[in-house]
Amino acid sequence: MSSRVFPRLVVAFATLALAQPAFAHEQVGVAGGLASGLLHPLTGMDHLIAMVAVGIWGAQLGAPAIWVLPITFPLVMAFGGVLGVLRIPLPMPEVAIALSALVLGAAVAMRLRLPFAAAAVVVAVFAVFHGHAHGAELPGSANPLAYGAGFVVATGLLHLCGILIGALTRWPAGGRLVQGLGVVIATLGGYFLMRSLGGVA
Repeated sequence: MSSRVFPRLVVAFATLALAQPAFAHEQVGVAGGLASGLLHPLTGMDHLIAMVAVGIWGAQLGAPAIWVLPITFPLVMAFGGVLGVLRIPLPMPEVAIALSALVLGAAVAMRLRLPFAAAAVVVAVFAVFHGHAHGAELPGSANPLAYGAGFVVATGLLHLCGILIGALTRWPAGGRLVQGLGVVIATLGGYFLMRSLGGVA
């Protein structure tokens, strides 16, 4: 079954990625508030795949990472969101966000087993940049608290999706499928990285 499902996943992810001309943090015209915050992480493939990858990687690492990593990301992301709202600059945020998808996808693909503390640091560093991007694009009419609550909740749901996908690793075929998905995420991350570097150059 995995031989038929994997090509479909590749096509679906590639289609979604290439069909979006802009990253989530470049969107405009979204009404402010809770609904805007909920939708923001879902409308940019670079954000979405990185957040799903956090959940998958946590599931691969097992307890306590399976729960702590998906909790660490939204909490630290909220801090990054405050930095974004305050317009405190971070170096090359587009590059860091694209790199997060590449690194986390590669970690899933290789079933990388870092010590728990090291994995938490990796996730936290990337979370700051994701949060900063969300905060910097806070719509002018938005309530910052409601908007922030929205994107934290949406991020948690994406992590939960990743955990459910990661549960497939209990079966050999599922494990290979999850690793293949990690390759897809890393490949898309590389694509976004090239795009962001092109914008920096």
